[in-house]
Amino acid sequence: MTGQKGEQNKLLTGGDSLMAYETEDQETQYCFPDINSSCVKEKHSSHGYIIIYVFVSLLSAWTVFLNLLVIISISHFKKLHTPTNMIILSLSVTDLFIGLVMPIEAIRLIEKCWYFGDTFCGLYLFFVTLLLAASLSNLILIAVDRYVAVCHPLLYPQKITITKTLMSICLSWVCFSAYFTALVNFNNRDSDTSHRTDACYGECLAMMSFNWIVADLFVSFIFPCTLIIMLYLRIFYVVHQQVKVINSLMKGGKCVTEGSVKRKSESKAALTLGIIVSIYLLCYIPYYICSLTVNVSTAINVLIWAVHTNSGLNPLVYALFYPWFKKTAKLILTLRIFQQESSLTNIFTEH
Repeated sequence: MTGQKGEQNKLLTGGDSLMAYETEDQETQYCFPDINSSCVKEKHSSHGYIIIYVFVSLLSAWTVFLNLLVIISISHFKKLHTPTNMIILSLSVTDLFIGLVMPIEAIRLIEKCWYFGDTFCGLYLFFVTLLLAASLSNLILIAVDRYVAVCHPLLYPQKITITKTLMSICLSWVCFSAYFTALVNFNNRDSDTSHRTDACYGECLAMMSFNWIVADLFVSFIFPCTLIIMLYLRIFYVVHQQVKVINSLMKGGKCVTEGSVKRKSESKAALTLGIIVSIYLLCYIPYYICSLTVNVSTAINVLIWAVHTNSGLNPLVYALFYPWFKKTAKLILTLRIFQQESSLTNIFTEH
């Protein structure tokens, strides 16, 4: 009897451990089951997968749709062909591409698997990084454009033209492309970053040493953001001084309405610039801070999506605050842009 009980206990414990092993083995899913060094898929509940992919799909569609409206508006209507709008057009094209690559980014970050090969991985990471940098460069160009318009209004027509603006946009793309190409080449020469013992087959990660991350942080974020903030602070100061002068000239009771309009315009400009700077910094600063911290991959993944969300917010900040956007959006959505000479429509007239 004792022997039989021992056998039964052995079978029970052995069976339990075998069942636990089989359950664990069944739960573990690999990106490439036929390869020993394959990465392990991220485990999510079925509801978790649905929620995440629905969110990514909606964010991607939202980003593409809004930026497409901006692109069509500025491209189609002749009255919108101004230097400032050319930069907004460039920003919208950049954000449109970010919206299009969001599904690929979702597979890379959610599944922890990359099914498209090492070559495409390198090209993809380079392209996404370039898009994010181009978005920041467009913000710099907009800040410079507004600085000249507000602080040097008499020089603006000569200094800022559509041709010069388009050349500046192309130059910024070329400069950032050269910078990231050099960054990748120099980083790959670093044997410490190229050799990884914890690497698995099926992952797509940009491997950079801490020194390179810090250097890139200054070049790609701190310096541009500091420049943007300094330009906007100067704009605020000049606008405030101009309003003070106007108000002092209106103390006699003349042009009271005009003074009210000026104050309202100042408040709107301050609000718009504040939203522009705040949203961008709120989306990017947490990511760059977290990228300097080790072993916080989950937090970084969440913050990467906050960065991508900025591309869906940009058209709201840069387009919805302009009165003409609602009118052009209505003309586009009602297909009236296909009418003859619709591109000559004066969208600035009030009805």
